[in-house]
Amino acid sequence: MPLIPVKTPKFLKRMFPKYIWDIPSKKKVLYLTFDDGPTPVVTQWVLNTLNQYQAKATFFCIGNNIDKHPEIFKSVIANGHSIGNHTYNHLKGWKTKTNWYISNTIKAQKTIDLNSLKNNTTQVTNQLFRPPYGKIKPLQGKKLRALGFNIVMWDVLSFDWDKNIKKQQCLNNVIKKAKTGSIIVFHDSEKAKKNMMFALPKVLEHFSKKGYSFKALN
Repeated sequence: MPLIPVKTPKFLKRMFPKYIWDIPSKKKVLYLTFDDGPTPVVTQWVLNTLNQYQAKATFFCIGNNIDKHPEIFKSVIANGHSIGNHTYNHLKGWKTKTNWYISNTIKAQKTIDLNSLKNNTTQVTNQLFRPPYGKIKPLQGKKLRALGFNIVMWDVLSFDWDKNIKKQQCLNNVIKKAKTGSIIVFHDSEKAKKNMMFALPKVLEHFSKKGYSFKALN
């Protein structure tokens, strides 16, 4: 069993109330998010799959991956999805000096904004940020919020990246734990693609049949 829970406990949300864990709503809506891209082949597969269900999502991109794959990033924007910041080098906040962590995040944001501008897209005022591994020091979070970042965590983890999790378990993690307003974490990465490619279409089908829509964060 993983030490990190699939469903974020309420006490943890109360401990960090300035972070975004879910989006309270009376409507049937879910918020799919994808970390670590853009990634060749995998990200485009995700985009195609989302399009089949008229679903929108939020992609928390690594700045270095945007620089390596600008055309894939362009496709994410062209398909109407939201973009979030996942640092430039996928840094683990707990093991990174705060000044370096902040400068690395700013570098990633400049990369996001520059590539958005190239694609004639203006980023929304609210800058979305998700700390890699969910590991961020309180001071890092405080400084990023002071710079205008909204720190987005999650309500449900699919565990698609975990090689010890079987595909069906990855699917069950989402289907059994997600509810209205849940922010759900998947990854458009090579490491996660086996589980993610199995689970994502089934998640979309399952909740669509129940009358849910899938929206991007903004």
